[in-house]
Amino acid sequence: MATTDWSGIHPQAIVHPSAKLADNVTIGPWTYIGPDVEIGEGTEIMSHVVVKGPTVIGRNNRIFQFSSVGEECQDKKYAGEPTTLTIGDNNVIRENVTIHRGTIQDEGKTCIGNDNLLMAYVHVAHDCVVGNNTILANCATLAGHVSVGDYAILGGGTMVHQFCNIGQHCMSAGGSIVLKDIPAYVMASGQSAQPHGLNVEGLKRRGFSKDVLLTLRRAYKVIYRQGLTTEQAVEELSKSYGDVAEVRPLIDSLRNAHRGIIR
Repeated sequence: MATTDWSGIHPQAIVHPSAKLADNVTIGPWTYIGPDVEIGEGTEIMSHVVVKGPTVIGRNNRIFQFSSVGEECQDKKYAGEPTTLTIGDNNVIRENVTIHRGTIQDEGKTCIGNDNLLMAYVHVAHDCVVGNNTILANCATLAGHVSVGDYAILGGGTMVHQFCNIGQHCMSAGGSIVLKDIPAYVMASGQSAQPHGLNVEGLKRRGFSKDVLLTLRRAYKVIYRQGLTTEQAVEELSKSYGDVAEVRPLIDSLRNAHRGIIR
Protein backbone atom coordinates (compact mmCIF):
# COMPACT_ATOMS: atom_id res chain seq x y z
CA MET A 1 0.00 0.00 0.00
CA ALA A 2 1.51 3.27 -1.13
CA THR A 3 1.77 6.45 0.89
CA THR A 4 -1.51 8.34 0.82
CA ASP A 5 -1.88 10.57 -2.23
CA TRP A 6 -4.11 13.41 -1.08
CA SER A 7 -4.75 14.85 -4.55
CA GLY A 8 -7.96 12.85 -5.08
CA ILE A 9 -9.43 13.66 -1.67
CA HIS A 10 -12.03 16.38 -1.57
CA PRO A 11 -11.17 19.10 0.98
CA GLN A 12 -14.47 18.50 2.75
CA ALA A 13 -13.80 14.79 3.23
CA ILE A 14 -12.53 13.54 6.60
CA VAL A 15 -9.75 10.98 6.36
CA HIS A 16 -8.10 9.68 9.51
CA PRO A 17 -4.31 10.14 9.44
CA SER A 18 -3.73 6.40 9.94
CA ALA A 19 -5.89 5.38 6.95
CA LYS A 20 -3.88 3.98 4.04
CA LEU A 21 -4.90 5.05 0.57
CA ALA A 22 -3.17 3.82 -2.58
CA ASP A 23 -2.62 5.83 -5.76
CA ASN A 24 -5.56 7.27 -7.66
CA VAL A 25 -8.08 6.84 -4.85
CA THR A 26 -10.92 9.36 -5.02
CA ILE A 27 -12.81 10.46 -1.91
CA GLY A 28 -15.87 12.68 -2.30
CA PRO A 29 -17.06 15.52 -0.04
CA TRP A 30 -18.50 14.82 3.41
CA THR A 31 -17.21 11.25 3.36
CA TYR A 32 -15.57 9.85 6.49
CA ILE A 33 -12.68 7.36 6.30
CA GLY A 34 -11.79 6.08 9.75
CA PRO A 35 -8.67 4.52 11.27
CA ASP A 36 -7.60 0.99 10.32
CA VAL A 37 -8.94 1.42 6.79
CA GLU A 38 -6.96 0.48 3.68
CA ILE A 39 -8.19 1.40 0.20
CA GLY A 40 -6.64 0.04 -2.98
CA GLU A 41 -5.60 1.79 -6.16
CA GLY A 42 -8.26 3.33 -8.35
CA THR A 43 -11.14 2.98 -5.91
CA GLU A 44 -13.70 5.78 -5.99
CA ILE A 45 -15.78 6.65 -2.95
CA MET A 46 -18.55 9.17 -3.53
CA SER A 47 -19.89 11.78 -1.14
CA HIS A 48 -21.52 11.09 2.25
CA VAL A 49 -20.02 7.60 2.68
CA VAL A 50 -18.82 6.25 6.03
CA VAL A 51 -16.01 3.67 6.03
CA LYS A 52 -14.88 2.31 9.38
CA GLY A 53 -12.23 -0.26 10.20
CA PRO A 54 -10.61 -2.59 10.47
CA THR A 55 -11.55 -2.71 6.77
CA VAL A 56 -9.54 -3.49 3.64
CA ILE A 57 -10.99 -2.41 0.29
CA GLY A 58 -9.25 -3.53 -2.90
CA ARG A 59 -8.69 -1.96 -6.31
CA ASN A 60 -11.06 -0.19 -8.69
CA ASN A 61 -14.18 -0.32 -6.55
CA ARG A 62 -16.96 2.28 -6.75
CA ILE A 63 -18.90 3.04 -3.57
CA PHE A 64 -21.86 5.35 -3.95
CA GLN A 65 -23.31 7.99 -1.65
CA PHE A 66 -24.81 7.31 1.77
CA SER A 67 -23.34 3.80 2.07
CA SER A 68 -22.02 2.55 5.41
CA VAL A 69 -19.08 0.18 5.04
CA GLY A 70 -17.29 -1.60 7.87
CA GLU A 71 -19.59 -0.54 10.69
CA GLU A 72 -19.82 -2.71 13.81
CA CYS A 73 -22.52 -5.35 13.57
CA GLN A 74 -26.00 -5.43 15.07
CA ASP A 75 -25.49 -8.76 16.86
CA LYS A 76 -26.21 -8.17 20.55
CA LYS A 77 -23.33 -10.49 21.47
CA TYR A 78 -20.87 -8.12 19.84
CA ALA A 79 -18.78 -6.40 22.51
CA GLY A 80 -16.43 -4.19 20.51
CA GLU A 81 -13.93 -6.82 19.38
CA PRO A 82 -11.64 -5.74 16.49
CA THR A 83 -13.30 -7.81 13.78
CA THR A 84 -12.76 -7.12 10.08
CA LEU A 85 -14.30 -6.52 6.68
CA THR A 86 -12.51 -7.36 3.45
CA ILE A 87 -13.74 -6.24 0.03
CA GLY A 88 -11.97 -7.35 -3.15
CA ASP A 89 -11.60 -5.63 -6.52
CA ASN A 90 -13.92 -4.15 -9.14
CA ASN A 91 -17.06 -4.11 -7.02
CA VAL A 92 -19.90 -1.62 -7.46
CA ILE A 93 -21.66 -0.74 -4.20
CA ARG A 94 -24.64 1.48 -4.83
CA GLU A 95 -26.52 4.01 -2.69
CA ASN A 96 -27.39 3.29 0.94
CA VAL A 97 -25.73 -0.13 1.08
CA THR A 98 -24.75 -1.30 4.59
CA ILE A 99 -21.96 -3.84 5.16
CA HIS A 100 -20.98 -4.87 8.69
CA ARG A 101 -17.82 -6.40 10.08
CA GLY A 102 -17.73 -9.92 11.56
CA THR A 103 -18.02 -11.36 15.06
CA ILE A 104 -15.75 -13.54 17.16
CA GLN A 105 -18.57 -16.08 17.35
CA ASP A 106 -17.64 -16.92 13.74
CA GLU A 107 -14.28 -16.27 12.04
CA GLY A 108 -14.34 -12.59 12.94
CA LYS A 109 -14.62 -11.32 9.38
CA THR A 110 -17.05 -10.41 6.65
CA CYS A 111 -15.74 -11.01 3.13
CA ILE A 112 -16.85 -9.78 -0.27
CA GLY A 113 -15.00 -10.98 -3.36
CA ASN A 114 -14.50 -9.41 -6.78
CA ASP A 115 -16.70 -8.03 -9.57
CA ASN A 116 -19.92 -7.91 -7.56
CA LEU A 117 -22.84 -5.52 -7.95
CA LEU A 118 -24.63 -4.57 -4.75
CA MET A 119 -27.60 -2.43 -5.73
CA ALA A 120 -29.21 0.27 -3.63
CA TYR A 121 -30.24 -0.53 -0.04
CA VAL A 122 -28.59 -3.97 0.07
CA HIS A 123 -27.61 -5.14 3.55
CA VAL A 124 -24.73 -7.56 4.17
CA ALA A 125 -24.65 -8.54 7.84
CA HIS A 126 -21.80 -9.77 10.02
CA ASP A 127 -19.75 -12.82 9.01
CA CYS A 128 -21.25 -13.08 5.53
CA VAL A 129 -19.13 -14.39 2.67
CA VAL A 130 -20.04 -13.15 -0.81
CA GLY A 131 -18.16 -14.69 -3.71
CA ASN A 132 -17.38 -13.24 -7.14
CA ASN A 133 -19.55 -11.93 -9.98
CA THR A 134 -22.73 -11.88 -7.91
CA ILE A 135 -25.67 -9.47 -8.23
CA LEU A 136 -27.63 -8.48 -5.15
CA ALA A 137 -30.56 -6.43 -6.41
CA ASN A 138 -32.19 -3.54 -4.56
CA CYS A 139 -33.07 -4.20 -0.92
CA ALA A 140 -31.69 -7.75 -0.87
CA THR A 141 -30.86 -8.57 2.75
CA LEU A 142 -28.33 -11.09 4.06
CA ALA A 143 -28.62 -11.96 7.73
CA GLY A 144 -25.51 -13.00 9.67
CA HIS A 145 -23.30 -15.90 8.60
CA VAL A 146 -24.78 -16.19 5.10
CA SER A 147 -22.67 -17.49 2.21
CA VAL A 148 -23.36 -16.48 -1.41
CA GLY A 149 -21.64 -18.45 -4.17
CA ASP A 150 -20.09 -17.11 -7.37
CA TYR A 151 -22.46 -15.80 -10.07
CA ALA A 152 -25.51 -15.99 -7.80
CA ILE A 153 -28.27 -13.43 -8.41
CA LEU A 154 -30.63 -12.37 -5.64
CA GLY A 155 -33.71 -10.57 -6.87
CA GLY A 156 -34.87 -7.31 -5.31
CA GLY A 157 -36.16 -7.64 -1.77
CA THR A 158 -34.82 -11.17 -1.27
CA MET A 159 -34.36 -11.88 2.44
CA VAL A 160 -31.95 -14.63 3.50
CA HIS A 161 -32.08 -16.24 6.96
CA GLN A 162 -28.88 -16.44 8.97
CA PHE A 163 -26.52 -19.36 8.30
CA CYS A 164 -28.05 -20.09 4.88
CA ASN A 165 -25.87 -20.95 1.90
CA ILE A 166 -26.77 -19.64 -1.55
CA GLY A 167 -25.11 -21.91 -4.11
CA GLN A 168 -23.17 -20.69 -7.10
CA HIS A 169 -25.13 -19.76 -10.24
CA CYS A 170 -28.40 -19.63 -8.24
CA MET A 171 -31.14 -17.11 -8.85
CA SER A 172 -33.90 -15.95 -6.52
CA ALA A 173 -37.02 -14.12 -7.62
CA GLY A 174 -37.79 -10.71 -6.18
CA GLY A 175 -39.37 -10.78 -2.76
CA SER A 176 -38.21 -14.30 -1.93
CA ILE A 177 -37.74 -15.29 1.70
CA VAL A 178 -34.96 -17.85 1.92
CA LEU A 179 -35.08 -19.94 5.09
CA LYS A 180 -32.94 -22.88 3.93
CA ASP A 181 -30.02 -23.40 1.57
CA ILE A 182 -30.45 -23.03 -2.18
CA PRO A 183 -28.36 -25.69 -3.95
CA ALA A 184 -26.07 -24.63 -6.79
CA TYR A 185 -27.71 -23.76 -10.13
CA VAL A 186 -31.27 -23.70 -8.73
CA MET A 187 -33.90 -21.00 -9.26
CA ALA A 188 -35.97 -20.16 -6.19
CA SER A 189 -38.96 -18.02 -5.39
CA GLY A 190 -41.70 -17.65 -2.83
CA GLN A 191 -42.32 -17.01 0.86
CA SER A 192 -40.71 -19.23 1.91
CA ALA A 193 -38.64 -19.90 -1.20
CA GLN A 194 -39.16 -23.12 -3.12
CA PRO A 195 -37.20 -24.58 -6.06
CA HIS A 196 -38.37 -23.85 -9.60
CA GLY A 197 -35.91 -25.70 -11.82
CA LEU A 198 -32.44 -24.75 -12.93
CA ASN A 199 -31.16 -21.28 -13.78
CA VAL A 200 -30.85 -22.43 -17.39
CA GLU A 201 -30.70 -19.03 -19.08
CA GLY A 202 -27.99 -17.86 -16.73
CA LEU A 203 -25.98 -21.02 -17.31
CA LYS A 204 -26.29 -20.64 -21.08
CA ARG A 205 -24.97 -17.10 -20.87
CA ARG A 206 -21.97 -18.37 -18.95
CA GLY A 207 -21.08 -20.96 -21.58
CA PHE A 208 -22.49 -24.18 -20.14
CA SER A 209 -22.87 -26.67 -23.00
CA LYS A 210 -26.09 -28.48 -23.94
CA ASP A 211 -24.64 -31.76 -22.70
CA VAL A 212 -23.73 -30.28 -19.33
CA LEU A 213 -27.16 -28.67 -19.00
CA LEU A 214 -28.79 -32.02 -19.74
CA THR A 215 -26.68 -33.66 -17.03
CA LEU A 216 -27.57 -30.91 -14.56
CA ARG A 217 -31.27 -31.35 -15.34
CA ARG A 218 -30.95 -35.06 -14.59
CA ALA A 219 -29.12 -34.26 -11.36
CA TYR A 220 -31.90 -31.84 -10.40
CA LYS A 221 -34.45 -34.61 -10.84
CA VAL A 222 -32.45 -36.86 -8.54
CA ILE A 223 -32.78 -34.24 -5.82
CA TYR A 224 -36.34 -33.09 -6.39
CA ARG A 225 -38.25 -35.80 -8.27
CA GLN A 226 -37.27 -39.10 -6.67
CA GLY A 227 -38.36 -38.54 -3.09
CA LEU A 228 -34.82 -38.96 -1.74
CA THR A 229 -33.41 -37.43 1.41
CA THR A 230 -30.54 -35.02 0.95
CA GLU A 231 -28.08 -37.69 2.09
CA GLN A 232 -29.51 -40.21 -0.38
CA ALA A 233 -29.38 -37.64 -3.18
CA VAL A 234 -25.71 -36.95 -2.44
CA GLU A 235 -24.97 -40.66 -2.60
CA GLU A 236 -26.84 -41.10 -5.88
CA LEU A 237 -25.29 -38.03 -7.51
CA SER A 238 -21.80 -39.03 -6.42
CA LYS A 239 -22.29 -42.47 -7.89
CA SER A 240 -23.86 -41.36 -11.18
CA TYR A 241 -22.24 -37.99 -11.89
CA GLY A 242 -19.29 -37.66 -9.52
CA ASP A 243 -16.85 -37.47 -12.43
CA VAL A 244 -18.64 -34.50 -14.02
CA ALA A 245 -16.88 -31.33 -12.86
CA GLU A 246 -19.97 -29.15 -13.20
CA VAL A 247 -22.01 -31.43 -10.92
CA ARG A 248 -19.53 -31.25 -8.06
CA PRO A 249 -20.63 -27.78 -6.88
CA LEU A 250 -24.18 -29.16 -6.69
CA ILE A 251 -23.05 -32.14 -4.64
CA ASP A 252 -20.94 -29.91 -2.38
CA SER A 253 -23.86 -27.55 -1.78
CA LEU A 254 -25.96 -30.50 -0.62
CA ARG A 255 -23.22 -31.82 1.66
CA ASN A 256 -22.79 -28.40 3.28
CA ALA A 257 -26.52 -27.74 3.76
CA HIS A 258 -26.56 -27.67 7.56
CA ARG A 259 -29.96 -25.95 7.59
CA GLY A 260 -31.35 -28.28 4.94
CA ILE A 261 -32.25 -27.32 1.37
CA ILE A 262 -35.32 -25.61 -0.02
CA ARG A 263 -38.06 -28.07 -1.04
